[in-house]
Amino acid sequence: MTRISIVIFDCDGVLVDSEILALQVELAALAELGLPCEIHQHMARFLGMTGAEWYSEIGNDYLRTHGRPLPANFRSRCQQQYRTAMENVMEVAGARTFVAKIACRKAVASSSSLRSLENKLRRTEMWGEFAPHIYSAEQVGHGKPAPDLFLHVARRMGVEPGSCLVIEDSAHGVTAARAAGMRVWGFIGGGHLKASSGEHLLGAGAERIIEHWLDDALICLTPNRRTAP
Repeated sequence: MTRISIVIFDCDGVLVDSEILALQVELAALAELGLPCEIHQHMARFLGMTGAEWYSEIGNDYLRTHGRPLPANFRSRCQQQYRTAMENVMEVAGARTFVAKIACRKAVASSSSLRSLENKLRRTEMWGEFAPHIYSAEQVGHGKPAPDLFLHVARRMGVEPGSCLVIEDSAHGVTAARAAGMRVWGFIGGGHLKASSGEHLLGAGAERIIEHWLDDALICLTPNRRTAP
């Protein structure tokens, strides 16, 4: 099996516990629009999408339901609510400790904007663990589930996709990593997920499920084990 040379982490819901905060903003906003949605249905459809894709999909839903475009201030209101919510963002329990001790090179590849990534990773004291290898879907033509972002990371870091291991919490992310020719593990330790979410990630192609950052399966990535997991 090819030796793992880089571990690529998704950010939201994997390193920082931001997905649960974003979901609260989005579900409240949709209810105000008359587009109520159950949380797990919302996650199954949208988790891992870029913000631009989310606004586009919601705009289409609103047009079909109400026969008119989204209110002009909908996006700006949501963005302000996101910023307010992220002032309370915390790391996913154990993420910073684990990231600091893994043996190989590492990167972040996220659907969030670079500005948002910097804010969240600095607030949780993980920016320095990854910079400058922090990559956003805004740098490529297509976000997850397309493979573009992961392939961009491999090119920038000078490695073959097959030597990369991705850790993802969304089916879109798992699909993107597999399409890029990378190994991928599903992570369900974020506050927005429940134990049954693992089945969804396995169904999308994840190799195994990591329940939290103290999971025994992660021992193979720490300094005492430098060979491929």
